[in-house]
Amino acid sequence: MAAATSSSPFPLGFLCLYCFFVLCIHAPCAASTSFAFNFSTITQPDPYKELKRRGDSWFANSQIELTTNDRGGTINGSTGWVWYANPVPLWDAATGELASFHSVFSFLITPDGEYKNQDGSYNTGDGMAFFLTSYSDSSVLPSGGGGGNLGLFSESNRFNATGDGRVVAVEFDTFRNPDWDNTSNQHVGIDVNSIRSVNSTDTGFRHNKTLTSDLVMVATVQYDNKTKLLAVDLDIDGATYQVSSTVDLKLSLPEQVAVGFSAATGSSAEMHRVRAWSFNCTLEIASEPSAKLVIKVVVPVLAVSVCVIVCLLLWLWRKPRRSFKPIEATNDSESDEQQCEADFERGVAGPRRYHYCELTAATGDFAEENILGRGGFGSVYKGCLPSDVIADGQLVAIKKFSSESSQSRKEFEAEVKIIGRLRHRNLVQLLGWCDSRKGLLLVYELVPEGSLDKHIYNTQRVLTWTERYNIIVGLGSALRYLHLDWEQCVVHGDIKPSNIMLDSSYNSKLGDFGLARLGDHGSGPKTTVVKGTMGYIDPEFVNTSRRSTQSDVYSFGIVLLEIVSGRPPVDRWDPSFMLMKWVWNLYSEGKALDAADARLRTGDEAAERQMERALVVGLWCTLREPEQRPSVADALHILQSEDKLPDLPLQMYKMAAAPRFAVGEYGASSSSSSSGVRSSATSGTGTTRSFELSSN
Repeated sequence: MAAATSSSPFPLGFLCLYCFFVLCIHAPCAASTSFAFNFSTITQPDPYKELKRRGDSWFANSQIELTTNDRGGTINGSTGWVWYANPVPLWDAATGELASFHSVFSFLITPDGEYKNQDGSYNTGDGMAFFLTSYSDSSVLPSGGGGGNLGLFSESNRFNATGDGRVVAVEFDTFRNPDWDNTSNQHVGIDVNSIRSVNSTDTGFRHNKTLTSDLVMVATVQYDNKTKLLAVDLDIDGATYQVSSTVDLKLSLPEQVAVGFSAATGSSAEMHRVRAWSFNCTLEIASEPSAKLVIKVVVPVLAVSVCVIVCLLLWLWRKPRRSFKPIEATNDSESDEQQCEADFERGVAGPRRYHYCELTAATGDFAEENILGRGGFGSVYKGCLPSDVIADGQLVAIKKFSSESSQSRKEFEAEVKIIGRLRHRNLVQLLGWCDSRKGLLLVYELVPEGSLDKHIYNTQRVLTWTERYNIIVGLGSALRYLHLDWEQCVVHGDIKPSNIMLDSSYNSKLGDFGLARLGDHGSGPKTTVVKGTMGYIDPEFVNTSRRSTQSDVYSFGIVLLEIVSGRPPVDRWDPSFMLMKWVWNLYSEGKALDAADARLRTGDEAAERQMERALVVGLWCTLREPEQRPSVADALHILQSEDKLPDLPLQMYKMAAAPRFAVGEYGASSSSSSSGVRSSATSGTGTTRSFELSSN
């Protein structure tokens, strides 16, 4: 029941118009820096007037040579810098706004044949970096040291740069310095006012596709001002590497910065070349006040304010009194408006709100032929929404929650509150929501290749190992963001192939946050009702009802085993089969690689080493005691490096007796449906606890 009133639209419309007028006057302007250079196609005599250089860098051979390239002389002990000639606004003290930026560049690191180790391998060093640092009107940037300092830091400030020496950089390091490099000889790292990276990813374990393979590499560096996430993607001839970290650039750098590249060699040597570079940065800034502007702004605002107040007083004086009567909402529009107010009070906000009629039209009245999948929550439909950008409309996936599910409201609100605030390339983006008495609906980006489970068991088109490996790394990157890099710790709670979507390039995107929970970083596990999916749920969670990031790590490990082996956690044709137990037995016999999908065994030794490494990491993630499992960051590090694998027990721990519940279909004939299965388990104290599982 609601109290309804009838009122004239005059004051509301007039006030909205007034607010719009004032906001337009005071709206901040946007400062944008954008440029793109393709050095191989530039023909004019002085193509580099927008760039400045220093040290041994030079513009030659249709590329930027960052360090000495004279093979006839010596190329060691060389340092060079190149940067954009104009300052880039990074943040604005007046508004507190921080910029977002996106940069893509292609480059090569070429080893020199004169510098070789005793085993015949190249003795390369030290690397190059993409940097942001204090801008100076002069042509001289703060001078960083050579060798392992990569031209970024001096000997005195390399662990704690301050003042004008502050630097945030993405390093492409080709030489291991034990004093600060904890990773392998070759890695991509993020440096924040220190040469010791805050996060890094090894790039030396694919021997023919490394930083020094003399292959053209493409790096993408992105910064999101909302999440403060600095993310790096590196592509080396199809081999991809990723690293990211949360960095508050307002605390790390001044308001205006220089952006560019540096490189250095020491006793070892190589050549560093940039082929192309694009950069785009946008920042909202406050406009400069002036006397004329004050007159132009204050006088009209005061005049309009007086008119508004007079009109409002006249309207209130003439407005007849009305009695308030509780009535039922008579149509969907009124119900939506009332519900929307309640939603915002509960914090269900963020992505845009859609009306039910919009989503009905987008799906052809939820036509059967538009169904993408069904589950215990309801159904997912393919839809097309009008778009100002896309002529034929924007394709979306619309999840319609079942009115019969008692958990629909909780799962709906969990998804909107959590995923609506997350931004990561490996997470499905939530575009909008609808909270109507006719139903609860969520609108997502449409990920074209559908869910991972359909591809693992596809007999027509087999996922290659490279695709599977990238899917694993993408999923791990998403979990690392949820567990460590976002402002709060997010436990997903239902990691499984049917919740992992694939885009057109077979990059993984994690979705379905209906069981997700928020917590503070470093806080202990939370007690909650046990929910999850059979085969993927952490047994420790079932036993204790305490969910933590390690519950996600367990599920990640099971999914990892499934991706590599091509087999489900449990087999509907053989109830005695358990994927984890089967892989563990093979591992104890020294034959872990035999668990890999036979369709992937092509004789590629490097690929098979990766498969074996992934299987061992999967087992590591599923150890019985949560404290023995790795963090997702540690698991990713081992996956992407050639570090020593963990020593695991040769005998699998004895499995606790499983509660009796119905086993649903899975595997090659699996559909995307999942029905909830309720059961109970008796703990060691004799108390009975309820929990809910789904069959896939």
